[in-house]
Amino acid sequence: MQAVILVGGEGTRLRPLTYGTPKPMVPLFGVPFLERMLSRLKHAGVDDVVLAAGYMPKAITDHLGDGSRLGMKLTYVIEATPLGTAGAIRNVADHITGTFFVLNGDVLTSLDLRAMMAYHKDRQGLGTLHLIRVEDPSPFGCVVHDATGRVSRFVEKPPKAEAPTDEINAGTYLLERAVLDRIPPDRNVSIERETFPEILAGGGALYAYTTADYWLDVGRPDQYLRAHRDVLDGTLTLEPTADPEAHQGTFFRAGMPGLPPSIRPPVFLGVATELDPGSRVGPYTVIGDRTRIEAGASIEGTVLWDDVVVESGAEITDSIVASRARIGRDARIGADSVIGHDVTVDAGQTLPRGSRMPAPEAAQA
Repeated sequence: MQAVILVGGEGTRLRPLTYGTPKPMVPLFGVPFLERMLSRLKHAGVDDVVLAAGYMPKAITDHLGDGSRLGMKLTYVIEATPLGTAGAIRNVADHITGTFFVLNGDVLTSLDLRAMMAYHKDRQGLGTLHLIRVEDPSPFGCVVHDATGRVSRFVEKPPKAEAPTDEINAGTYLLERAVLDRIPPDRNVSIERETFPEILAGGGALYAYTTADYWLDVGRPDQYLRAHRDVLDGTLTLEPTADPEAHQGTFFRAGMPGLPPSIRPPVFLGVATELDPGSRVGPYTVIGDRTRIEAGASIEGTVLWDDVVVESGAEITDSIVASRARIGRDARIGADSVIGHDVTVDAGQTLPRGSRMPAPEAAQA
């Protein structure tokens, strides 16, 4: 079984994090998100994966290589220009030999891929689409189907009061290779707005696979923070990575013996971290490797990447701080802020809620 992962986006919603790191390589508990997706596929028996990449591909290829570290075969197809969801799939057609998964590169889910394979084999349609139910389907694409699961209609972003269903496209597909022949080459094509509706119009069968699995788009800072919180509170369990020498870190839970005096669980610490006993870390804080937290610093509900320094007396709440940033003495970082790579927040500086450093306009100048 093969899979295609769509990782070509620029991650504009995660800026300024994605000025220095492509979205698929943004870490989730110290491991790049894309590596966690690949591990899920490996555990499901899918070990031949094509990565449809575009933005900062070298960062991806340098980290993952040919996939052998994960026990997988990885093939990279780089888009010269954005091709859309279907266009990107069509662009990798030369590497697809049979039935294949398609995964959006910013979706975190507990979906059982093996169960989806069995469902698809039983229905024998051209494709199976994973759906979930949401309270408000208006920001998403609704998928209408009958009692057998056969899809009859797609409705993109309907007003909540007019939505025909609460079941939405969750961004994981299992497709037959024949679908590739229905996508025009060398242009931008949307699979949701063009390819799937055209398959239905031509009499082809698509089936809905609706589950109650965990599902989250981690392409926004608030959702990225939520993903970490959901793992820390047990809402989602991360599968082990396929790399036997994968990143190591420590989860600190309530009631654990020998908790360091600075930790208010739940908290995750990467390796070679330095926490002064007089600091306050947590709850719901994730700290990357080689990070130093000095005396009197307070960090809550925040994700710090690697090699960050938080000086004495600084306070950070519900924010994200990228690698090699330095938060100066007695600085204050308001909630929902995002601090980019190598940024220094000056001593005593106060950043209001929702701050971005560098600001998008400054980074693009």
